[in-house]
Amino acid sequence: MDSLTTAARSERMSRVRGKNTGPELAVRRLIHGLGYRFRLHRRDLPGTPDLVFPGRRRVIFVHGCFWHRHPDPGCRLARMPKSRQDYWGPKLEGNRVRDLRKEAALAEAGWDVMTIWECELRDMGSLENRIRTFLGA
Repeated sequence: MDSLTTAARSERMSRVRGKNTGPELAVRRLIHGLGYRFRLHRRDLPGTPDLVFPGRRRVIFVHGCFWHRHPDPGCRLARMPKSRQDYWGPKLEGNRVRDLRKEAALAEAGWDVMTIWECELRDMGSLENRIRTFLGA
């Protein structure tokens, strides 16, 4: 049973953003600070990657652990809701499958793909090293 009314739930869900989220902005600030320049949300690429490095043929997705089903069993942000599991299970699994399909399409088109998970922002030093390695510093 949902603890909110239908109107209240609808209003709350309308606040969930698909781009320019807090984690995405933090990653953008970090990468820009490292001296890399990028394009945002290229709609002509599969999955509309969050950050695109056209000259390097590399893209970065910044995924929320809940919405994209972070596979790390230690990630507490990726927990399944306790209510309406018959709705949330297929919805979130569909998101995960779609992400894998888009990554495969990008790889097939010759793009290298990196996924940064929301929970990885806790250790910015490690994330910075991963990004430098991925972008070929």
